[in-house]
Amino acid sequence: MLSDQTCVVTGSSRGIGRGIAEELGRHGANVAVNYRSSEAAAGEVVDEIEREGGSAIAVQGNVADYDEVEAMCGEIHDAFGSVDVLVNNAGITIDRTFENMTREDWDRVIDVNLGGVFNCTHCLFDDIKAAEEGRLINISSVVGQQGNYGQANYATTKSGLFGFTRTLALELASTGSTANCVAPGFVETDMLEEVSDRVQQKILDRIPLNRFATVEDIAGIVRFVASEDSSYMTGQIVPVNGGMEW
Repeated sequence: MLSDQTCVVTGSSRGIGRGIAEELGRHGANVAVNYRSSEAAAGEVVDEIEREGGSAIAVQGNVADYDEVEAMCGEIHDAFGSVDVLVNNAGITIDRTFENMTREDWDRVIDVNLGGVFNCTHCLFDDIKAAEEGRLINISSVVGQQGNYGQANYATTKSGLFGFTRTLALELASTGSTANCVAPGFVETDMLEEVSDRVQQKILDRIPLNRFATVEDIAGIVRFVASEDSSYMTGQIVPVNGGMEW
């Protein structure tokens, strides 16, 4: 489905990003596996994609640093040529109640989760616009839709992706390229494992399907959005949250 497409997945050395990168590679894409500091883990993702017959490279770059993103995009162009699909997945959390949140806590999350999306999209915008069916895919969160205690900074960034996505969808529409946003619910990753059993149960009580998402649940949706099957869908927020209302 994605044969000969070049896909960039930011923050893809672990968690949801890793699952997305491996899924896209499994379906024929050339995948650029971005990481900030986890070189060995990114190498494992590349190895897994290649083991299944795909093609991938690991590219280092802090998405919050525009110069590093430009250099990373140069490496990708050298390896695979123009980019067709950008998945803005990289993100961080620094959780505190608002009264205890410092300006540094706020700025660091904004710089990565929103600034990084600007940097990567800006550097690859011409590629996506010129592609036959370019795809901009932003990974948000149910937290951006509902808010979450102790996550004012994170929730703000994930909500901000909705307006960014819809605006870019309008600006790309005349070219046939699309912009969409995938908003996962609570996913079985290392981040969720850090949450206490009591809080996990409270979350489960709010999920009609009565389970957390797997990484594969999210990766499959992203693969659909990246494919030509989604060509008439743009500017959409795709909630993948087990039925949680918002």
